[in-house]
Amino acid sequence: MSSGTVQTVSSNGTYTFTKPNREAITLLAGLGVEGDVHAGVTVKHRSRVARDPSQPNLRQVHLIHAELFEDVAGAGFEVAPGDLGENVTTRGIDLLGLPTGTRLHLGAEAVVEVTGLRNPCAQIDNFRHGLLKQVLGRDENGEVVRKAGIMGIVLVGGEVRPGDTIRAELPEGPHRPLEMV
Repeated sequence: MSSGTVQTVSSNGTYTFTKPNREAITLLAGLGVEGDVHAGVTVKHRSRVARDPSQPNLRQVHLIHAELFEDVAGAGFEVAPGDLGENVTTRGIDLLGLPTGTRLHLGAEAVVEVTGLRNPCAQIDNFRHGLLKQVLGRDENGEVVRKAGIMGIVLVGGEVRPGDTIRAELPEGPHRPLEMV
């Protein structure tokens, strides 16, 4: 079982790429972040709505590890919590290494089930030209590596604040690596 902390929480009620930081966010079971434009039972991301608005929303909560910001800073990119549209910026937990179905216990009550990887999109380059190459690469086998965080659904609601602990509860059985959702 791995653990970390919540560094920052962010939400936005309108479609913008970045999300302002908040003192707290409230996660709502089966919906996502209260008041966030991506909250809902069915898909809310514009490209997915255009394809099939009845799809289940597997992207209710977006989490990014703060260590990514330090990595891209080494390549000359200044990125702060909320800049890439995430709801929860974490520290000290290997989000990208978690298997599908991991349950993240955030703070005293909230539980988010990890559904998969965020697929970095061209909007990242619109935010900072060249940044997309830093969060989307290839490994030594030529396989695509997505580093722009993970997505999840809210199983148990609750308030989440900076400084809250994050505890990862791994799923039973064989672990399935994260795939794009």
